[in-house]
Amino acid sequence: MPKTSARLLSLLSLLQARRDWPGALLAERLDVSARTVRRDVDRLRELGYPVAAMKGPDGGYRLDAGTELPPLLFDDEQAVALAVALQIATASGAGIEEAAARALNTVRQVLPARLRHRVDTLRVTAVDRPGSRPGPQVDSGVLMAIGAAVHAREVLRFDYSAVSAPGPVQPEGEGEAEGEAEGGLGVLPPPPRRVEPHHLVTWGRRWYLVAWDLERGDWRTFRADRIAPRTPTGPRFTPRELPGGGVADFITARFRGAAATGDGVGGWPCRGEVILALPAAEVLRHTREGIVEELGPDCCRLVLGSWSWPGLVAAIGRFDADIEVIGPPELRSVFAQLAARYAAAATDARRAPDL
Repeated sequence: MPKTSARLLSLLSLLQARRDWPGALLAERLDVSARTVRRDVDRLRELGYPVAAMKGPDGGYRLDAGTELPPLLFDDEQAVALAVALQIATASGAGIEEAAARALNTVRQVLPARLRHRVDTLRVTAVDRPGSRPGPQVDSGVLMAIGAAVHAREVLRFDYSAVSAPGPVQPEGEGEAEGEAEGGLGVLPPPPRRVEPHHLVTWGRRWYLVAWDLERGDWRTFRADRIAPRTPTGPRFTPRELPGGGVADFITARFRGAAATGDGVGGWPCRGEVILALPAAEVLRHTREGIVEELGPDCCRLVLGSWSWPGLVAAIGRFDADIEVIGPPELRSVFAQLAARYAAAATDARRAPDL
């Protein structure tokens, strides 16, 4: 029979692996008697693990959620995954960076030497693209309040500001008083938004709420750092079907500036088609989005989208090749405008430096 400490760890691992365990099956897996299983269960309870006994012909045990966090048991892969996830969380913008760093240090201290070495050799550093602005910090209490409303499918009321919402979740009434003070005498603060929250998502190191706006009768995306939830939440609701099928397609279309419809998710607001005097394989290497169709060994059709027509022309013009515009007319017109602008820039003697 293994030592008591080793047997307790084995028992705890089994209880974490599945929800319900018949007592006889636990005894068989541990190669001990049913009486020994009962004693070991009592020892786990003394250590803070909420092990519940199940009634029935065979009886059994279940590891329930407790009011306190007892010591946890992870296998090797779980421990490494947890350490990596905590490193990533320090750059999540969710307002948990300091807590994640402290949790990572706690986990590392209790790891066996072999696992500590694996974790120490994998250091993750989040680096923003040059010129990108750092993402705003979101209070973890705000994220918890939004997530709870999404999970419970309850109408969420919140104040939405033009700047990042400061501090933790405010109780009912404090947000109104603060709005009156900022708005000045005789200026009423805007009414709180009422939405059916559906998804809490991240995009570009920012947090967003995807919700159905009850006043506007349409889908909206809200920046979480500008949300100040109110309590209590509203009544429960039946979730609506998100246009476009999935939240990833929906949020991608919204950030492209295109509204999602019942027939699918729209593309970029400006979309054009050209023929490039380049092989399709070469164009594909430099096109993350768009449709490339091979027309010949040195010719291909490119369908691409952008925020604006000048932006689309610039994206197409970066290919060092002859261009034939198929359409639409707006694309051809902007090509002409930019061509005249570039020609003027090339022949403007006033801007030429003295040689």
